[in-house]
Amino acid sequence: MKAVGYKTPSTIDSPESLLDIVIPEPVASGRDLLVEVKAISVNPVDTKERANSAPKGTEYKVLGWDAAGIVKQVGSECSIFKPGDEVFYAGSIVRPGTNAELHLVDERIVGRKPKSLSFAEAAALPLTGLTAWELLFDRLEAKRGAAETPKNLLVIGGAGGVGSILLQLARQLTNLTIIATASRPETRQWCLDLGAHHVIDHSKSIVDQLESAGIPRVEFIASLTGTETHYPALVEAIAPQGRLGVIDDPKVLDAVPLKRKAASLRWESMFTRSTFTTPDIAEQHRILDEISTMVDAKSIRTTLAHSFGPINAENLKKAHALIESGRSHGKVILEGF
Repeated sequence: MKAVGYKTPSTIDSPESLLDIVIPEPVASGRDLLVEVKAISVNPVDTKERANSAPKGTEYKVLGWDAAGIVKQVGSECSIFKPGDEVFYAGSIVRPGTNAELHLVDERIVGRKPKSLSFAEAAALPLTGLTAWELLFDRLEAKRGAAETPKNLLVIGGAGGVGSILLQLARQLTNLTIIATASRPETRQWCLDLGAHHVIDHSKSIVDQLESAGIPRVEFIASLTGTETHYPALVEAIAPQGRLGVIDDPKVLDAVPLKRKAASLRWESMFTRSTFTTPDIAEQHRILDEISTMVDAKSIRTTLAHSFGPINAENLKKAHALIESGRSHGKVILEGF
């Protein structure tokens, strides 16, 4: 089957960074589904793995996590899906990726594709949707509905992939006042369109802008990018007993400054459940199904923003380069082989 992979970690401008390859077709067993991949999206994790992670036990490493497609085969222990079902999912970082015509995935981390979306539109949602949901409800422990005393949520990097779905989920499912950060006119408007009540510029003083907006302290902070750079401001902005959720990869992050305010530092990694096969691994199936229902009810929408054509090495290189530039917003999609 066709796939895109590499032999040696490298920068995206290397001729060998991503290659069109042919690899054996996998076969479903156990709890696995064999999915015919129709569309994928590219995430920062793809670029980080390509630059740093070598193949293990195989000639090529195949990247890719987000996918939407059709179930072709089910393992003997599967009970949720059947051949012909349309699905979407974010996969597992410890298994081969979705940049291939056929892909194996544990059905417990797979959701029903929204009926109202194309495969490309659906592929934009799983990884960022799961990350945003887990960050908001599992790590920050925000409450659903209007029962909670009104609180503020600051989203650093609101126009990115995770921010784009987090803004929608927070607006639709909580009564939080949402402050997003964005530094360009087009990303500012993107955040407002997706549900932010306020947008501030993370290239300027976050604390001063919050105070100007009449929001001197925030109970919840979702730091999605640039945490190391913004950390002193976040420590100052967080409310006493507040919660700071982080998803990026700061080289150093000292939790001690949070002690004075008894504030919590919470890490979110969407791959934890699938990597360790946690007892609640099927929670990701439930979350994706709920996101699918919300999409079909028109309460949230796809975050597809860039379409780069068919799934091949040339187009994936362009997508990786855009992600690494820091100039993208929403999600980057490739569709079909």
